Amino acid sequence: MISASDRDRSLGMDYYITDSSGCGGVIKSFAEDFQVTEVFEELGYEGGRYLVLDVEKTNWDMHHLIREMARKLRISQKRFGWAGTKDKRAVTSQRISIMNLDELALSRITLPDLKIRVLGRTNRAVGLGDLLGNSFRITIRDMNCPDPAVRLAAITSEIVKQSGVPNYFGIQRFGDIRPVTHKVGEALVRGRIEEAAFIYLALPFPGELERTRVVREKLWATRDIPAALKEFPEYLHYELAMLNFLVEHPGDYAHSFDVLSVNLKRLFVHAYQSYLFNRILSRRLAAAMPLQKAVVGDVVCFAKEGLPDMDRVQKVTSENLEAIDRLAGRGRAFITLPLIGFETEIGEGAQGEMECAVLREEGISPENFRVLENPDLGSRGTRRAALCPVKPQIRVEESLAELQFVLPKGSYATVVLREYMKGLDVIKSQSNDLAEE
Repeated sequence: MISASDRDRSLGMDYYITDSSGCGGVIKSFAEDFQVTEVFEELGYEGGRYLVLDVEKTNWDMHHLIREMARKLRISQKRFGWAGTKDKRAVTSQRISIMNLDELALSRITLPDLKIRVLGRTNRAVGLGDLLGNSFRITIRDMNCPDPAVRLAAITSEIVKQSGVPNYFGIQRFGDIRPVTHKVGEALVRGRIEEAAFIYLALPFPGELERTRVVREKLWATRDIPAALKEFPEYLHYELAMLNFLVEHPGDYAHSFDVLSVNLKRLFVHAYQSYLFNRILSRRLAAAMPLQKAVVGDVVCFAKEGLPDMDRVQKVTSENLEAIDRLAGRGRAFITLPLIGFETEIGEGAQGEMECAVLREEGISPENFRVLENPDLGSRGTRRAALCPVKPQIRVEESLAELQFVLPKGSYATVVLREYMKGLDVIKSQSNDLAEE
């Protein structure tokens, strides 16, 4: 089993599931090189208080787009709903809903690189997790291996044989340029609320714009919040909102996160859960325990529309093991691992021992995820499939490859790409894409 890059390992992604050498390369040289379309169940639009739109956006962060649309429409961001966030440097087609909005008001939205199509009206907002999955069309450029078509075909064959790839959380979960989201979440879980706020506001990273890095370094050293509010550049919208709150409410670090949108403020603890999940998954791979076959003590979920459905789970016992493996072999059941929260039940058997070992090494328990200082930041926990089922289709032309595949909701295209490229350090844009631009 090939070990991953230092960057991958720092995020808990220790291994690849394929043994063939990768072809390197670069993604996101252009936004059009990374195309994503959300996949939904077909629903009827028979009227209701929510206007449902399909938005095709290029080089837009979803939180930034919602903020700008709300400003143009002169309404609260709380009236918007959407099913998931996507990469900024990409062309993405996503579904959103807006409560109590007349379709004619959309004429006020004049934003670049945005196309809006009205789908209809419903009685329910679009929400996180509503989508079934995402369809990807991704271009890898500047591959540097001999016979890339042969090499990529070999990797595809290995992925198909394994029924997919490890369902790691990809780099985007933690921050492409500034991977601190899980560090903020860890501090919150440990009850270090002030530290969590300063990590988010001030911990600098080399890949940021020079102007950003300088003001973060100063705040990190001085802890002078009023001065930082005057010095932080205007494009750091979320940081400025938190700084403004802290100037008005000195020392109330726990509630400074409440100025962020609900989806954004919950990302921090969720990102730490994701880091722990990656570590647990890596430990299972290191123990040579299968991802597509159950062992006694596992918890499995069953399929809905061919994709993992966490609403239907069952523990694996010696009595039902054979039946569950038959279902797993037909893609109707999936091994799951925990996203640790305060209601998490640790698994049994060998899998449970690995989960306990990771928690001991981290020095935390499920109860820590309550975040007593601000319960809205905590998490009950859930489960996630250990295997990401995928069947990539590839077209290769010299040093360029185009991949097409569909992933379940919540799975990351980069965990598929890393198997082909071998090394997350090369999975980046040539143009130094920064979320704050």
